[in-house]
Amino acid sequence: MTKIAFIDDQQDKLDPARELLVSEGYEVERHRDGDFALAVFQRRKADLVVINLSGQNAKGMALLERIREKWTVPVVMLSAAKDEIDEILCLRLGADDYIDKPVSPRLLSARINCLLRRHTNQTESLNTQTGFEQAITLGDLSMDPTRHEVIWKEKQVILTVTEFNLLMCLARRPGVVKNRDRLMSEVYSDTIFVDDRTIDSHVKRIRKKIRSIDPEFDAIETLYGIGYRFVMPKKALFLLQSTEQRADKRFAA
Repeated sequence: MTKIAFIDDQQDKLDPARELLVSEGYEVERHRDGDFALAVFQRRKADLVVINLSGQNAKGMALLERIREKWTVPVVMLSAAKDEIDEILCLRLGADDYIDKPVSPRLLSARINCLLRRHTNQTESLNTQTGFEQAITLGDLSMDPTRHEVIWKEKQVILTVTEFNLLMCLARRPGVVKNRDRLMSEVYSDTIFVDDRTIDSHVKRIRKKIRSIDPEFDAIETLYGIGYRFVMPKKALFLLQSTEQRADKRFAA
């Protein structure tokens, strides 16, 4: 059963929405405290999280960042601020949707259903797109799409689906520069609108996550005004080129 977690420290105004989701066949739980919710997720991760915290949005953003450090779960932010800057910041921090309050139970349910479908489709398409179904190893980086697994220097890195797709887009063609428009077209479906700076935010989070285990990580290179490329260490690049040359010779023979 699909599990939806509400992290909600306010009054019971979202009870009708939770009851509607239960009637639609979802398992729904509520946590009033973010720290407690994260502890629960360590044992059993939710399939989607709704954050509805009182006070300034900074509290919800901090919780969102902590979730994104470990989990790829879709996150919906609810806010009464009606502030465009807050919405942009939440989306760039990794929120999948941002909804102004008050919101009707039926609308919230519809947005949640849409996000769950999108997340499932993204995960499935990861294994069917040309070039994404094969595991790759480039120097210290290993990526296995069938397991949604990223290993850097023998340590696992937890990436969201979008972050995984973005890193794969760069790593499967090391040294090739890709601009933001191209990365957006490869990472997102045509039905999802994002601005080009969202790519910058994803790259920043990928670097942060890998640098948490390797402070010297610099394999994603920024070419200002152009885009990004994955840069392999010279030793690894030499081995890759040697392998490709041997394969070409066998094919020619």
